Amino acid sequence: MVRWLSILVTAMALTAATIASAASIGAPPLVLAAASLQESMTAAADAWARQGHPRPVISFAASSALARQVAAGAPADLFVSADEAWMDDLAQHGLIVPSTRVSFLHNRLVVVAPVASRARVSIGDRSALARLLAAGPLAMADTEVVPAGRYGRAALEKLGVWDAVSPHVVRAENVRSALALVERGAAPFGIVYATDARASKAVRVVAVFPAASHPPISYPIARLKASTNPEGERFRRFLVSPAGRALFARFGFGVR
Repeated sequence: MVRWLSILVTAMALTAATIASAASIGAPPLVLAAASLQESMTAAADAWARQGHPRPVISFAASSALARQVAAGAPADLFVSADEAWMDDLAQHGLIVPSTRVSFLHNRLVVVAPVASRARVSIGDRSALARLLAAGPLAMADTEVVPAGRYGRAALEKLGVWDAVSPHVVRAENVRSALALVERGAAPFGIVYATDARASKAVRVVAVFPAASHPPISYPIARLKASTNPEGERFRRFLVSPAGRALFARFGFGVR
């Protein structure tokens, strides 16, 4: 009897220790991140978990779709947008903690073609650019609401070719969907971020848009006001730390 009581006490102590340990670690934070961050944010979550933290759960989609989810009351801890406008929208509705907002990454806008394509694109020759991009479907993220699509449209408007090209644009739900159309050969060209092109072995960059042709491609992060998980703020601080920024730089992002 004494032996069994001893085993029972030991088991209860181990259970209590396990529960206490789990409580101290906390629940994993939920991060809503722009689709273009798939590889880099996944690597950041892995790095964070290796430090003994619960691995963040990450939901990737167009920034517009994610912001609308937040506005509709979807539970999450952090939001990382591919532009300032959608973060501004949440801020105006009081849905983020303003003091936690940091613009920490930037990107470039490029034209991609299937890797086997021999096409050449000259951004400087506007008439040739219009003819080439209007010759077949041009894959872009939704040009009305998705950041990558809006940046792309702004660039084409600045270059004076949007009117010629727009009837041939195939609008995808996010930048990775636009990339996939080019990867599969469903479109001869696409406009995506430089980091998207870098992440794919099925496309190649055939032109880079001048930075002055579109608004700066800026990625802000903020903690959502509805968040009650301390791990969300801890992970946010890691992402904007020198170590976190260095990780994103390895995937081709510019860091601030």
